[in-house]
Amino acid sequence: MKKEILIHIEQAKKGNQVAFNHLLDFYWGSVYGYQLKNTGNENDAEDITIQTFAKAFNKIHLYNEDYEFNTWLIAISKNLYQDLVRKRKSSIHFKVSSVEEDKIYDIIDDTPSPEDKFIKEQNLAKLLKDIKKLKPKYQEIINLRFFQELSYKEISIQINEPINNVKIKLLRAKKLLAEIIKKNNS
Repeated sequence: MKKEILIHIEQAKKGNQVAFNHLLDFYWGSVYGYQLKNTGNENDAEDITIQTFAKAFNKIHLYNEDYEFNTWLIAISKNLYQDLVRKRKSSIHFKVSSVEEDKIYDIIDDTPSPEDKFIKEQNLAKLLKDIKKLKPKYQEIINLRFFQELSYKEISIQINEPINNVKIKLLRAKKLLAEIIKKNNS
């Protein structure tokens, strides 16, 4: 299993979207569970988990293979949680400038994922009904991307979040939506 993960990490370092998706799917539960214990709040845990993967994918070239990938993700997640606690205590909000935002690592999304293919096959009315079963923030990101056809950058501006957070939220929303659709079809 470790060998397979290292292969996905190497592919992710080269910008392979499918490898990113695999790593996100494989490690989501671990990072989310860690944050749920820390925060005691599903929304904060989910937000920090999204930020963790966004930061990890942005800095994946810095990952040292001498350590477990999960340990690296948890370390990033722990730091993000500590930052959140500090920010809440000080009530100072940091915003990324547009110059810094343009430097954000761009994850190339040139290959439709299995979730993308599955979602496109569904009846629109049924699909809209299934989308309503998602949390509001995931409904919004699906709507902006697939129905309003906004770019990642336009969505980032609309919801006032960094582009990498938008990408991770969209990956997560598509995965959850595909699970809902599969559940309803069985």
